[in-house]
Amino acid sequence: MPNVYEIVTEQVIKELENGTAPWRKPWRAEIPVNLISGKEYRGINPFLLGSQGYGSRYWVTFNQAKKLGGHIRKGEKSSIVTFWNIGEEKIIHNAETGKDRKSKPILLRYYAVFNVEQTEGIADKLGLGNAGPRVPNIEACDAIVSGMPNAPAMEQSDKAWYRPSTDSVGMPARSLFNSSEEYYSTLFHELAHSTGHSSRVGRDGIEDIAAFGSESYSKEELIAEMGAAMLCGVTGISPATIPNSAAYLQSWINRLKGDSKLLVSAASQAQKAADYIRGTSAAIETE
Repeated sequence: MPNVYEIVTEQVIKELENGTAPWRKPWRAEIPVNLISGKEYRGINPFLLGSQGYGSRYWVTFNQAKKLGGHIRKGEKSSIVTFWNIGEEKIIHNAETGKDRKSKPILLRYYAVFNVEQTEGIADKLGLGNAGPRVPNIEACDAIVSGMPNAPAMEQSDKAWYRPSTDSVGMPARSLFNSSEEYYSTLFHELAHSTGHSSRVGRDGIEDIAAFGSESYSKEELIAEMGAAMLCGVTGISPATIPNSAAYLQSWINRLKGDSKLLVSAASQAQKAADYIRGTSAAIETE
């Protein structure tokens, strides 16, 4: 049986081989949530669920649908949600040092969920409708940018970039973009890069990124792309439809096929980047 990393990676690779990246799709304005708990899905899960194309943001398990007095329509296929499972504490003895240490195994697991649109007897009863996308709220984007803690310096430039040596972000003038959505999603991408600086979240290699297409470059780009998509989802806009070159997509495919843990790791770091930019890191850690 394939492990969770392989299942997740296979699903994303199919999207990439079709010429699209899930985090670059115009996925729904609102981040997917569990209907019962009301909690937003995190990490890789918004991409796994958001790329399914359903109009509702609400998801339930098979048993949750039954408890709500509804059921899953016959023939509907489930989607997966990943989570970290912390096992029982064990004592590990080090024969060389003669010392014992405590260890708790942390394993990636998954379970099946269904979108409310795949159910009967739930949406109408709860008055959910089709949960269509909100009108884009650009003020929400401005609020996130202006509220970012310890933000990098901003410069006007003919290109979009993040420069670790000066801890600054360069952006073309807003008027040069085709839409406000493209401007903000590009800015979110560069701000996500900036969270790798040691004064913020910190990521290995951010201050010495290797050549285009290399492993470290590809992973950092994945983190920034996914982090920007998360912020687009939070603010109710769609990621800019900037097409990636076939060669670049192929480099991601090859990298993912070679390391099935890369995608989940990148999504986890992208979540940290998005949380930092939103100023919610401390609250999440406390929780």
